[in-house]
Amino acid sequence: MTNSARGRSGAHAIVLGNEKGGSGKTTTAMHVITLLLHEGAKVGSMDLDGRQRSLTRYVENRKAWAEGAGVNLVMPDHVVLPRSELESLSEAQATERQAFESAFTRLAIENDFVVIDCPGTDSFLSRLGHAVADTLITPMNDSFVDFDLLGRVDPQSWKIKGPSVYAEMVWESRKRRLMTDGGEIDWIVMRNRLSSLAAKNKRRIEGVLEDLADRIGFRVAPGFGERVIFREMFPSGLTLLDLRAEGVDTQLSMSHIAARAEVQGLLDVLQLPYFEDRKAVDASVAEAGRVAGAA
Repeated sequence: MTNSARGRSGAHAIVLGNEKGGSGKTTTAMHVITLLLHEGAKVGSMDLDGRQRSLTRYVENRKAWAEGAGVNLVMPDHVVLPRSELESLSEAQATERQAFESAFTRLAIENDFVVIDCPGTDSFLSRLGHAVADTLITPMNDSFVDFDLLGRVDPQSWKIKGPSVYAEMVWESRKRRLMTDGGEIDWIVMRNRLSSLAAKNKRRIEGVLEDLADRIGFRVAPGFGERVIFREMFPSGLTLLDLRAEGVDTQLSMSHIAARAEVQGLLDVLQLPYFEDRKAVDASVAEAGRVAGAA
């Protein structure tokens, strides 16, 4: 990544990455996007999977539903980047790099956040996305099938044998980011579709994740539970954060409320500077008020 693509006006890049499909990347990305929008931030979004276009379809569904219902929903500044069809690998990568850097630079200058949804495969565009991450979120289903992309486990002792392919790719991305502009990637592994049952497999996953987190440097966050509502809103483009918006006629159930709390909990774990700075300002104002009141 060239320095020009990193030269942005304070925008924070949040990348959703995992080399396995079905882990909840797009659902998480859209909920992060709308959560930030509802908090008053300007958000750009990028879909790097030009074939499946899952995030793009979510945004298109959202726009179509809002227009059809006459509802003013908050929307991201969205871009989708297809893979190059050039036969020459070097020419294809050069074309993809140019398209990515152009789109990313514009979005980063015009927005507070850029949220990037990567494909569930190792691709050049995905690596470009990872290399600009300030925050990397890796959703994973709570199973050893998903964990295998992060680390290899001894089936007898359940001890970590070493990092696996995706963890090694993230390590390379961290090195490239450090060499490019001295920045760091805050990596968060998000345990999705958690069961409420205290099963043995759940405890083992928790144990190996904590072990691997200490070894290769990521934070573990509780993700979204196994709830149908996270999937059933895709056709309308709505998220749980929209259900109280004016014109969205939906009765909130206990499941909706619990799921909203999960989304809010993820934001708290992310510790994004935009919100941490706002907390600091609020605390300073409150302290000044207490001092003035005591005077």
